Amino acid sequence: MNLPQNVVLKEVGPRDGLQNEKGVIETKDKIQWIDQLSESGLNYIEVSSFVHPKWIPQLADAGEVLKSIKRQKDVTYAALIPNIRGLMRALEVGIDEASVFMSASESHNQSNINKTIDETFPVLKEVVEEAKKANLTVRGYVSTVIGCPFEGPIAPEKVLRVVDALLEMGVTEVSLGDTIGVAVPTQVEQLLTLLFNHYSPSLFAMHFHDTRGTAIANIVKSLEMGITTFDSSVGGLGGCPYAKGATGNVATEDVLYLLSEMGIQTGVQMESIINAGFFIEQKIGRNLVSKQMEIARKERG
Repeated sequence: MNLPQNVVLKEVGPRDGLQNEKGVIETKDKIQWIDQLSESGLNYIEVSSFVHPKWIPQLADAGEVLKSIKRQKDVTYAALIPNIRGLMRALEVGIDEASVFMSASESHNQSNINKTIDETFPVLKEVVEEAKKANLTVRGYVSTVIGCPFEGPIAPEKVLRVVDALLEMGVTEVSLGDTIGVAVPTQVEQLLTLLFNHYSPSLFAMHFHDTRGTAIANIVKSLEMGITTFDSSVGGLGGCPYAKGATGNVATEDVLYLLSEMGIQTGVQMESIINAGFFIEQKIGRNLVSKQMEIARKERG
């Protein structure tokens, strides 16, 4: 296998992981959790979202969280930004990277953003331009790159169209999201083959949900094809409020085990991630279901 020596894990638990939780997590607990993650060796944490609080009440405290966390100089602290108003709120409290988002599927984009894909482009372009003026890097999320809860399978050409637009706007990285967790390695290969005919693999990250247990297999295929950045969430927390059936993200600790045993370096400490998992599961009131969390729970009695 042709594998990279190093991989970057981008922790999205505090945003993508918590946004679907029904019970509200106290702000002080979010801050403590993020501080734990900052000490784990992760160099990227997506802290929260500046979407209007009525859409995602769980993350209404984004400003307070970002003002209160203990920032490490070698960690990038990012937030999801829906529009220029959200960016202005984020700039007031300080972020290192702005994440814009849209879907490859027209119907999911309508459900998630309440706009068509064509209507979304100028909104995101304004955010990207203003963020760059503020010396931020900008990441672009593309949801439903393999399958959509409304439309079914998504043609890779539809993904390419959105990727073209985002990279033309000036995003520095595109995160490709299997939002409802339907992907298998052959589909991942088909999508990445098309994209890599136009762009370098270094411009992309993969964001897999583990709905059907195929996320790890998809990560291995992505590694083989040259991807070196992956999104993950402690304990497999997560889901999309606008995609019925979307379950958690691939678990950070499960990806960490995979990479470590394959001899790929991440700089992330497994014990710290497991401890952060035990902390947040107490706050959400249920056990996390990742493989490594289950093993650690048995080992610790």
